Amino acid sequence: MKKTILLLTLFIFTIKITAQQTFPNNGPADKRDNWYAFTNATIVKSASEKIENATLIIKNGKIEAVGKGVSIPSGAVVNDLKGKYIYPSFIDIYSDYGMPEPKAEGISPQQRPQMTTNKKGAFSWNEALKSEFRANENFTINNEKAKDLRSVGFGATLSQRMDGIARGTAIVVTLGEGREHEQVVKATAANAFSFSKGTSTMDYPTSLMGCIALLHQTYLDADWYKTQKEEYNASLDAWNTNLALPQIFAVGGMLEILRANKMGKEFNQNYIIKSTGDEYKRLSEIKATGVSLIVPVKFPDAYDVEDPYDALQADFADLKHWELAASNAGRLEKSGVNFALTSSGLKEKKDFWGAVRKAIENGLSENQALKALTQIPAELAGVSAQLGTLENGKIANFIITSGAIFGKETKIYENWVNGKNNVISSISVPNLLGTYELKIAAKTYKFTMSGNAEKPELNYLFNDTTKVKSDFSLGNGTITINFSPENDAKNFTRLSGVLGNNWAGNGQDANANWLSWTAKKIMDSPLETPKKAEDKKENIVGDITYPAMAFGNAILPKTNTYLIQNATVWTNEKDGILQNTDVLVQNGKITQIGKGIRAMQVATIDGTEKYLTAGILDEHSHIAISRGVNEGSQESSAEVRIGDVVNSEDINIYRNLAGGVTASHLLHGSANPIGGQTQLIKLKWGYTPELMKVENWDGFIKFALGENVKSSNWGDNSRTRYPQTRMGVEQVYEDYFTRAEEYAKVKASGKPYRRDLDIETILEILEKKRFVTCHSYVQSEINMLIKLAERHKFRINTFTHILEGYKVADKMAAHGVGGSSFSDWWDYKYEVYSAIPHNAAVMHEQGVVTAINSDDAEMSRRLNQEAAKTIEYGGMSEEEAWKMVTLNPAKLLHVDNRVGSIKVGKDADIVLWSSNPLSVYAKAEMTFVDGIKFFDLSEDAQKRDNLRKERERIIQKMIIAKKSGDATQAVPKPARKGSYHCDEVHEEDAH
Repeated sequence: MKKTILLLTLFIFTIKITAQQTFPNNGPADKRDNWYAFTNATIVKSASEKIENATLIIKNGKIEAVGKGVSIPSGAVVNDLKGKYIYPSFIDIYSDYGMPEPKAEGISPQQRPQMTTNKKGAFSWNEALKSEFRANENFTINNEKAKDLRSVGFGATLSQRMDGIARGTAIVVTLGEGREHEQVVKATAANAFSFSKGTSTMDYPTSLMGCIALLHQTYLDADWYKTQKEEYNASLDAWNTNLALPQIFAVGGMLEILRANKMGKEFNQNYIIKSTGDEYKRLSEIKATGVSLIVPVKFPDAYDVEDPYDALQADFADLKHWELAASNAGRLEKSGVNFALTSSGLKEKKDFWGAVRKAIENGLSENQALKALTQIPAELAGVSAQLGTLENGKIANFIITSGAIFGKETKIYENWVNGKNNVISSISVPNLLGTYELKIAAKTYKFTMSGNAEKPELNYLFNDTTKVKSDFSLGNGTITINFSPENDAKNFTRLSGVLGNNWAGNGQDANANWLSWTAKKIMDSPLETPKKAEDKKENIVGDITYPAMAFGNAILPKTNTYLIQNATVWTNEKDGILQNTDVLVQNGKITQIGKGIRAMQVATIDGTEKYLTAGILDEHSHIAISRGVNEGSQESSAEVRIGDVVNSEDINIYRNLAGGVTASHLLHGSANPIGGQTQLIKLKWGYTPELMKVENWDGFIKFALGENVKSSNWGDNSRTRYPQTRMGVEQVYEDYFTRAEEYAKVKASGKPYRRDLDIETILEILEKKRFVTCHSYVQSEINMLIKLAERHKFRINTFTHILEGYKVADKMAAHGVGGSSFSDWWDYKYEVYSAIPHNAAVMHEQGVVTAINSDDAEMSRRLNQEAAKTIEYGGMSEEEAWKMVTLNPAKLLHVDNRVGSIKVGKDADIVLWSSNPLSVYAKAEMTFVDGIKFFDLSEDAQKRDNLRKERERIIQKMIIAKKSGDATQAVPKPARKGSYHCDEVHEEDAH
């Protein structure tokens, strides 16, 4: 009976194996079991388990046994690997291996705007959404790329097509040869995203905030799609299916990790984030997200800075990144962040090992490096049952090496994939390293073969105490040696022979006499020769600063208690200007104002002959914004949010602090009638974007009128997007507010509806939850928008720019709208020809709350001087002029209860000036935000000195690196970074 059961089991097992073979054989089938035994090896089963003198058994592409004392099956092919190591093959979890080359699926509109998809089929309206793409249906083996990956130890990849914001699914495959279906480990392994629209020919999105908004809206649309029966959409259908998979998100830098994670939390998604290798810059914040990362080991080359004028052009942040990039993985490990390593981004895969070893030299442990290449990617990809370690039942993916995997001289001999051998370098090459005895006729020499086992070196022959210079070369199993027995440059003995257990051959001396010779290894290690001790220089690495750039802080400034004594205080309140007055700041607030204030444990600041004011608030700014200020590809982009793309690493934040600015209202540009949602930030230099945002602030949105929005100055190729006339601009507003009113009825009905973030934002205006600041110039359009707002029963909050405000100031006052103007800009385009420098004063005299703004990163740090121009042109008092850059913008932004004046209970956003703040000679000596000192003129001098020294230190390191043979790159030409103007439209950066 037992025998019958055994036979039945074997029969079923045979049927099971046969059933797996869906392709017919052309001729007799190969029924061999493919048993292999690898004996006497050091087997590293996982990053935490190593077995010496162990055996690995594989059969039909799977691991059958691994360990010490494992019995070898009869008929197995035995490989004696004494002195060799076996490791699990690596897994690259971020790869495009086997994927088709991305290409546009729609029809290019020949440089004209494209509003919706040209792609054929029932797909998303936006070509950047490609969630319907199935990697398993498009995977094809690429033997050349597979060979490159195998050569550095990879045996499997998680592959995706790197194209689009929603990229579709990814697949886990092994890197073997044969048929595609034989390599698939997990057909549908992950869902892929990025912040780059890829090959889409559509205009939208043109900015990072547009990418984020598109993802937000699509998450909502997909949720609505599950319950509706109105349409079929293959992209949304696939989107919902893909949500059950691991979610991999490619970002363009450490701030985008925070942005992606914030969005993921909103939609209950835990992204696995493919980073760019600069996480060390915001390590604590990234650790706090709890995300798992996929980290590249692509490090920047040193700049060629031997020419001092070239060196001047190098951005300090780039210099610093060169120095610190290789330490990124080690810092992540020490902080406890879970991460895998990827070869993605390397120009050539052969550079992978040098990069990994560089990371190890800079703090990454070998154990973590191995784990990040095997177990962690297997876990993240959901294939830890098949790959990542050497255990029974797993796929036979392993590498055989000459030694410990991260050793500098270690070679990969073989990379077995699915139980099939791929030879990387011959394992049968004899080990020539060692000490030899050479006999030539009656003379005996000793020599050493040293250096790399694959490329040994023979430099000298030794005869007693004599050292003889020699040259040698190795051929295909042959050797030639050329030397002068007496170190005579004119008389050489030449030998030729074959390699074997004992070397032997013939040769001739300098007199053409034939000689026979033999050589025998007498010691496995090379003969020790005196070596000059090398001076080891300590690798000095500078501090990480926040932000990691010029003028960053090694330690973030914190709140403190300050007593500013004996200053001239411009209160902006009914008390006016107070002489010889003290101000006490505690816990970020102004707590006392008066003379002779006494306080314990307080930092005192002498304000004698100095002026203390509220911090400047720039009502219209475009600093501190990442990857685009305009999403002007559509008539309305109300769904985009500047708050999603605040850039805390913009040097203009520090420069504005040096100009006495403590808060900036970051606006969308003026490329379309309905722009994006704005963001008020406090200039907390070194803090993260979320900590810079003003909490519990009324939301605002940017509208725009005039030339920009109707594309009249954009050229002939911009005649597609509506509107094209000022009449059309009015119709846009009429249409959208009418639609918002209808949308409100649908919401109130209680019936299911599709959430539209664009229209919802417009509805917030009608509900007085969001307020309009409108780019404007021309009188007629200002009148138009006021009347339209009154028809739809809301109020315009602010007309910004408004250089013709003096013409309609009475109407503005009646409507209750404020004005934020330039001080004296005019004649820079047709619609500002009527501008006058008296504009702000005229609006103020008519009772309009009036501010002076910058709209310019350079002007914003001189707004004190811009305010002074209202005195020159408009005859305003100093106090009223000063309010135009402090209290009045605070009123316009609904934060005058918190900032804009020096009053007990208000936020301690204050500036200590060297003289009258309206003077061109005044300097901001100290700038405080929420009671934290973010700028100090005396400390700035020290920072500049430190910066000069730090730049030179890193430049010297780069010069040394070049002289040591490291690759270098040219210093890039200076580029504008981090600041925009209203009308700038830039395509979002791809990565």
